Amino acid sequence: MEWRQAHGAVGLLRAFVDAEVLESSDVHVAQRLTALAKESDERVALAVAVAVRALRNGSVCVDLRSVEAQVGFDGLPWPDVDAWLAAIGASALAGTPSALRVDGDLLYLDRYWLEEQQVADDVHTMITAKPQKVSPDIDRLFPAGFEEQRAAAKVALAQGLTVLTGGPGTGKTTTVARLLALLAAGTRLRIALAAPTGKAAARLQEAVALEVGKLDAADREALSGMHATTLHRLLGSRPDTSARFRHNRGNRLPHDVIVVDETSMVSLTMMARLLEAVRPDARLILVGDPDQLASVEAGAVLADLVDGLDTSKLAALKTPHRFGESIGALASAIRAGAADAAIEVLRAGGEHIEWVDTDQPAEHLRKVVVPQALRLREAAILGNADVALQTLDEHRLLCAHRRGPYGVRFWNRQVERWLAEETGEAIWSDWYAGRPVLVTANDYGLKLYNGDTGVTVVRDGVLRAVIAGTEQLEFATGRLSDVDTMHAMTIHKSQGSQADEVTVLLPQQDSRLLLRELFYTAVTRAKTRVRVVGSEAALRAAVERRAVRASGLGRRLQAAD
Repeated sequence: MEWRQAHGAVGLLRAFVDAEVLESSDVHVAQRLTALAKESDERVALAVAVAVRALRNGSVCVDLRSVEAQVGFDGLPWPDVDAWLAAIGASALAGTPSALRVDGDLLYLDRYWLEEQQVADDVHTMITAKPQKVSPDIDRLFPAGFEEQRAAAKVALAQGLTVLTGGPGTGKTTTVARLLALLAAGTRLRIALAAPTGKAAARLQEAVALEVGKLDAADREALSGMHATTLHRLLGSRPDTSARFRHNRGNRLPHDVIVVDETSMVSLTMMARLLEAVRPDARLILVGDPDQLASVEAGAVLADLVDGLDTSKLAALKTPHRFGESIGALASAIRAGAADAAIEVLRAGGEHIEWVDTDQPAEHLRKVVVPQALRLREAAILGNADVALQTLDEHRLLCAHRRGPYGVRFWNRQVERWLAEETGEAIWSDWYAGRPVLVTANDYGLKLYNGDTGVTVVRDGVLRAVIAGTEQLEFATGRLSDVDTMHAMTIHKSQGSQADEVTVLLPQQDSRLLLRELFYTAVTRAKTRVRVVGSEAALRAAVERRAVRASGLGRRLQAAD
């Protein structure tokens, strides 16, 4: 795109801009920093630019020895790595104060080097802390049949920080609810439940409440009143900055136990802010699936924790209970990178699995999405918000891309065209009865959070937007600006949510977004049925390609053990 081109780039930077390796933001940061430092070596400017590019792509640093292979363009004038590292080390940008940090072959912008070191230090401190002893009746809350969960609880009781991992349906929420009951026995704990998005927080609250409801009356009483929120709201947003919060090392959170769900979505920066805000004597329980997509921002903290910590310090659940056998088998094959096994499961089909082997998906998708859109419209016209929201959760069409013929923008418009054909009523406005909506930005004043979903319904002849976040809220449509139509949604946005049935639309095989973590995340959004629409070549690419995020956190954690 034209707006991404850095027209002022020269020398080495120009070669990488022309190859579309670097974008304008990468070049502008490099030019600004080298100008401030009076740095004339264009290799240093290139180093800054590729470090910024790495952040843009989710890495917290760049491995200078492997960056050429990862970029994958032939014929670019990459500097000799040893000379490149020497030039960076000799630069004023790597002096005091630092803008760049070199750690072995890894190059960081200073802020992220500091945050990574802070996270490593805080994790080590918490995981080696010996919290106040609890003498619970563990067998009562984890009886026969809960062996994996009981083992995880024992790990959690022994240390201040617990990393509880497992795929969908392995019993993570069951373990959390029963562990909280153990900790709360005979006392009244201040417990916080949090997640990265409003939708994930709402699901966490619902899931924990369901599990707590299965416990004895005394346990239910001890755990009454828990309310899940977003991490941003837990830490306390500030009007003057988006990078810092009211709760920090000098103003700790008051809670005795903090549970964070969907930790794979938590960036390095957010994890640093969370860890510095937790009281030294509190317990922190990080819950998630390390095989899912990492955060949109830089970092893959949960995966780094799993890679860097001793296995004896991890609470891992491995046996799935939720899925039908076929969905579980598909998820396992994707996670293992076994394309042949995944295709075998899809070809076998069955009650819970369908594969539409095509790169012309329109007519197949029309049969799936239009009936749901019509049911949404009917419930909305009748003003029945509960039925509309229930209908919304029956099915999700998930796409890898936002733009293009396989993107959510195209398919949202296409579904609206189909709706107009079916009803004979053209859609002239962004707002219409039965419009499914996705909140795309936090609005603390309205209690709306990025990832919340809802439907437009008719109330007394007027359109109202009903949003199901951590609580059901209703608004005049004019009050909502940061929302998208959601007949289709990106797989990234679906993380932290679920639907009864999921249709995964795969782009063509050359898409850079076809990654194992993306496909796994999409498939595991389904409760009962998965439909995959795409060619065999796209399927193989989606299973075999892995996301690569450069980080030194795992290595730091290993060194601390």
